[in-house]
Amino acid sequence: MSAGGGTKAILAALAANAGIAVAKFGGFLFTGSSSMLAESVHSLADTSNQGLLLLGQKTSQRKASEEHPFGYGRDRYFYSFVVALMLFTLGSVFALYEGIHKIQHPEPLESAWVAVLILVIAIGLETYSFLTAIKESRAIKGELTWWQFIRQSKTPELPVVLLEDLGALVGLVLALGGVGLTVLTGNAVFDGIGTACIGVLLGVIAVVLIVETKSLLIGEGARREVLDEIVGQVESERVERVIHIRTQYLGPDELLIAAKICFTESLSVAEVAAEIDGAEKRIRANVPAARLIYLEPDLDRGRTITA
Repeated sequence: MSAGGGTKAILAALAANAGIAVAKFGGFLFTGSSSMLAESVHSLADTSNQGLLLLGQKTSQRKASEEHPFGYGRDRYFYSFVVALMLFTLGSVFALYEGIHKIQHPEPLESAWVAVLILVIAIGLETYSFLTAIKESRAIKGELTWWQFIRQSKTPELPVVLLEDLGALVGLVLALGGVGLTVLTGNAVFDGIGTACIGVLLGVIAVVLIVETKSLLIGEGARREVLDEIVGQVESERVERVIHIRTQYLGPDELLIAAKICFTESLSVAEVAAEIDGAEKRIRANVPAARLIYLEPDLDRGRTITA
């Protein structure tokens, strides 16, 4: 996926969350619902997060420099990691605090119908954003399950938007349940319970995102099937075997490949160079993300170090 991959999903989420945040804050001022306040902060955090994802896409396109010879592709991983931290601190921790406070000191709701109306509208907008993210993700998900896609995707923005939107939808349902039970029973504790549940939900999603984006940030290699494809493109009649190979994603679209290769005997330097050039062309044709390739001829000492 290109550097702009997932931009449509990010913009859809940005527009939806900005509008929802304004509506929810208005609903909180009318009703005093802690669930509405937690959801307001959640939507405000999500809006800021989409801006950070767009910033990461922009800064990652900077040209390589002497200080950063491999470019700035990992900016997208960094800003996705920041988004995960913000989701945890601004979303989860605040909601847990507000929920526990309202459980200990429940307050009656005013104009609860306003909160219900806003939450229903917000569910519609979040559903649109979520469906947009699903459509964008399917283009690169392939045969992976959704969980595998979130775990293995090298494009960080789409898993972030997917989980944020999913969390937002479930959070809205929880908020609607908290407000609804408060109206039906007259017990404002249910509003606090709904708020605390939103905090737990956001915490789980944030931890998943933190773990996955941290892994990308410190450097992940190609999946086994991609490695097998690379090795297959290197091998030829004049290559006995690939002795050693290492890969690492410098960004979602930039894969670094380094390998030592054992050639057949009696090849001249020119023939070895021609074989390496041919292997690089074949790799780039079949693995589009392969941008930096270093293939080194070496002696086969009987050890297989392929990873």
